[in-house]
Amino acid sequence: MADQTAEIEWRDGTIPVSTRYDDPYFSLSGGLEESRHVFLAGNDLPAAFSPGFHIAELGFGTGLNMLVAWQAWNQSGQPGALRFTSFEHILMAGDDIERALAAFPELAHLSQQFLAKWTGQNSRFDLPGLALNIIIGDARDTVPIWPNTANAWFLDGFSPAKNPELWTGPLLQQVAAHTVHNGTFATYTAAGQVRRTLDDAGFSVSRTAGFARKRHMLTGRKINAR
Repeated sequence: MADQTAEIEWRDGTIPVSTRYDDPYFSLSGGLEESRHVFLAGNDLPAAFSPGFHIAELGFGTGLNMLVAWQAWNQSGQPGALRFTSFEHILMAGDDIERALAAFPELAHLSQQFLAKWTGQNSRFDLPGLALNIIIGDARDTVPIWPNTANAWFLDGFSPAKNPELWTGPLLQQVAAHTVHNGTFATYTAAGQVRRTLDDAGFSVSRTAGFARKRHMLTGRKINAR
């Protein structure tokens, strides 16, 4: 069970900002569009979807990326459920998640289903078209012992300058180790150290157009067994 709850400030009444990291949970220019641009398009989704597809994520946050992926999966017509595993250190309170997701009425039918089952603890539950697993703890401890591999990673921790723990070489090596061959990642950051670390981990890394005011972001595909 989570022993801490994320402390939040609200910008413009709708955008949650972590007081610990002084960083918003999603783009001030539009969280929904950012998730689709960075994490869906960055991983070539929904085109790359296939039965049993597994997405893993560093940083659950508000759950917005999960909802966006779930919506895309349902709309793609794939059989069975999308598997989605998210690693989160400090969870937002349920009331804060509900308030944040209220900004996206397009996703309300999905967020309501999620919130109805959300407990604020390590959670593994099934929803229509989604097998969700939320693993609470320091990702440097939880990712190495995770028994699965992902087809795609959403690397969505807070800024590397403010939350360096989620961008270390050993952790990103573990991300690569828990990625299928030809699996992908996407992240909003284009920091040079992150790019070099992911390259060293065995990904072919590309710098592509970022969302809104961010000029660049990183995407990649696992090409080497390291």
